[in-house]
Order: sequence, then structure tokens, then C-alpha cells
Amino acid sequence: MTQERESLSDPKAMRALAHPARLAILNRLGMGGSATATEVAEVAGITPSAASYHLRMLAKYGFVEDAQPRGDGRERLWRAVDRPFSVGVRPDDQPEVREAKGLLIQAVRRAANEEGERALAGIDQLPKEWRDATRFSRTSLRVDAAELAWLNTEIEKLLRPYVAQHRSAEDAPSGARIAEAQVNLFPQVPRPVPGLPTEDHDAR
Repeated sequence: MTQERESLSDPKAMRALAHPARLAILNRLGMGGSATATEVAEVAGITPSAASYHLRMLAKYGFVEDAQPRGDGRERLWRAVDRPFSVGVRPDDQPEVREAKGLLIQAVRRAANEEGERALAGIDQLPKEWRDATRFSRTSLRVDAAELAWLNTEIEKLLRPYVAQHRSAEDAPSGARIAEAQVNLFPQVPRPVPGLPTEDHDAR
């Protein structure tokens, strides 16, 4: 069953999350399961002490929590909270809320773009079946608001069984690896028309 996404509205929580290291840590915990501060520090490219600080901040705002200890239990383990969230700008947002939403959306999009660029840069090293399955696409739709909302719900339903946080390596087929789906659904804003140039510079 698809979980209801929580719409973030606390500007302090959004500002806490809009940090490259914290987004990297949350992504690592979401796709790789529980981990220590040292383990997430390697992914985020920061020191373990800095990772501990970022984990505590993420925990303060409910994005991560303590996980079941492993071994002798001397290392503190963290896991991502199983709570999908979304960020949407509303006309009645207070300026502080709107600014925090903008910062978080930009940070998430920047991280997503970097992930896509890394994938594109390494696509030649992928086996043929993975190259054939990889898609970078953009499609213009003609829909009303209800249809766009319906598409979003249906896409989430389609992706839900494959989300790495809920599908263990044992449950996935042999040869499965971490992949990423990036979905953006939004109404286009008309582009400004620049008009014709006064000189044909390209003809020179």
C-alpha cells in the first residue's frame, strides 16, 4: 500500500535538510539500510564527527532515528525514518516558509542532477542490458490538474514495490543493483519570447 506523503512545512526542518551532506546521508540510509556515523561519513565526504552532528540534526527534525544495534552494540546505528515527504509551494506560504521550501527544492534538484550526470558519464561502462534499460527522457503532456495529480499517484504506486528502503537484496532478483527514478511533474510556465535578433551573427 502506498504511504501518504507528508508535506513539509516547518522552515527549520527544511533548512536542516537542505544541506548537501545531510541529503547524502539520508540517501545512503534510505537505500543502504542502517549505518554508523563513520559509514555515512565516507559517502558524504566528511569526518565521522561531522557526520555525527548532521545525524543528530536529522534526528532532531524526525528524518532519521536509532536503529537496532549490531554485534556487541557499542556502535550507534542510524536508519532513515520510513516517512516519505514532499515539498510544495503554496500561495499562502509565509515568506520564511517559502524561502525554506525554495532552498530545499533547489538542494534536492541539485543532488538529483549530479546523480544523473554521474550516471550519464559512466554509461559506457555499464553492461549492455543496463545500458538498454537506462532512459533519460522528457515528455510534454496535455493534462488538467486532476490528471497530473492522478499521474503522480499512479507513478508512486508503480515505483513503491521497488523502493530500496523496503526491498532487501534477498527479496530482489539476482543481479539487482541500486537504480534511481527521478520524476518531475509540473505545469510549464510560458517562456519569454526573445524576438528576432537585429543581426544574423551565426551567418558570420
